[in-house]
Amino acid sequence: MSSSLTDQLFQQLQGAPLQRIAQQLGAGQAQTAGAVSAALPLLLGALGRNASQPQGAQALFGALQQDFAGAGDLGGLLGAVLGGAQSRQTNGAGILGHVLGGQLPRAEAGLAQATGLDSGKAGQLMKILAPIVLAFLARQLFQDKGEGQLAQGDASAQQLGAILGEEQRQVRQQGGIGGGLLGAVLDQDGDGQFGVGDLLKIGGGLLGGKR
Repeated sequence: MSSSLTDQLFQQLQGAPLQRIAQQLGAGQAQTAGAVSAALPLLLGALGRNASQPQGAQALFGALQQDFAGAGDLGGLLGAVLGGAQSRQTNGAGILGHVLGGQLPRAEAGLAQATGLDSGKAGQLMKILAPIVLAFLARQLFQDKGEGQLAQGDASAQQLGAILGEEQRQVRQQGGIGGGLLGAVLDQDGDGQFGVGDLLKIGGGLLGGKR
């Protein structure tokens, strides 16, 4: 892969999507871009940690397949998220609760401190980005299959775990704000089991429909 998932997704958010996010936050575009570039590796790295366990990878794969494989383009989903649409696809708070669990407040505080956003806006940004990240991952797995054609034989939980594991390694190697946040948040307890308990509680679905 020529560039990391973080870089690819950040490029897709350039221009109008980033402007819309900045307007929603009431923040400047440069500050918003910096915050997005820090939050994306944090979210993708956290998913990589979850997917490093077979049960976690299977739960995430099931959620992507069920809720995001036909999500359409990222711009449309972003519009639904910003417009307050209520669905499993747009439930950023629910997604974050399962991905980051009890470390979510630490993640929000760290993002705020690193980027200059207040903690409320940092949390709002993460809720906006969480569905976008999952839809992006679903497109990586199921792209060019046609809507409704999930082709389980071509994509698997193991493949997802490998993709996210590589992304987590890249985030840590590149460092920067995103890598620093990932280390500070995920390695705080050092038990290597971050997030797996939350995923197992909800079986094969990541989102669960809860806020």
